[in-house]
Amino acid sequence: MANTQMKPVAALLLFLNFCMYVIVLGIGAWAMNRAIDYGFIIGHGFKLPAHFSPIYFPMGNAATGFFVTFAMLAGVVGVASAIAGINHIRSWNASSLPSAASIAGVAWTFTLLAMGFACKEIELEIRNARLVRMKIQLSFNTTR
Repeated sequence: MANTQMKPVAALLLFLNFCMYVIVLGIGAWAMNRAIDYGFIIGHGFKLPAHFSPIYFPMGNAATGFFVTFAMLAGVVGVASAIAGINHIRSWNASSLPSAASIAGVAWTFTLLAMGFACKEIELEIRNARLVRMKIQLSFNTTR
């Protein structure tokens, strides 16, 4: 790539994007841990509750489980895209661009999917304060 003046700008944006995805992963991991710790207890002698869902979260509403699951997937793929972006910035040639751009596109589509579930959760109106922060981070990632 002939234009090396954009290299510092790309590195700064890549670092900010990486930080946002790490924040999404941290909040998503907290929510997943809480759901595992305080979810349904199913064992020998216990019956399934009437409205059992394998993606049950003790906070939020019916869309929370899907939102957290896809937000964590978006976070993991987003961190992978940041690693590919670091490789591209390090080499800064045309042969490293397609891999970085393709994984960034996949991360962006996962982020849009998670944002769709966040919108559904907002529409259902029962929210957790920490999950609202994760929705804000996802909205910043989708507007890049």
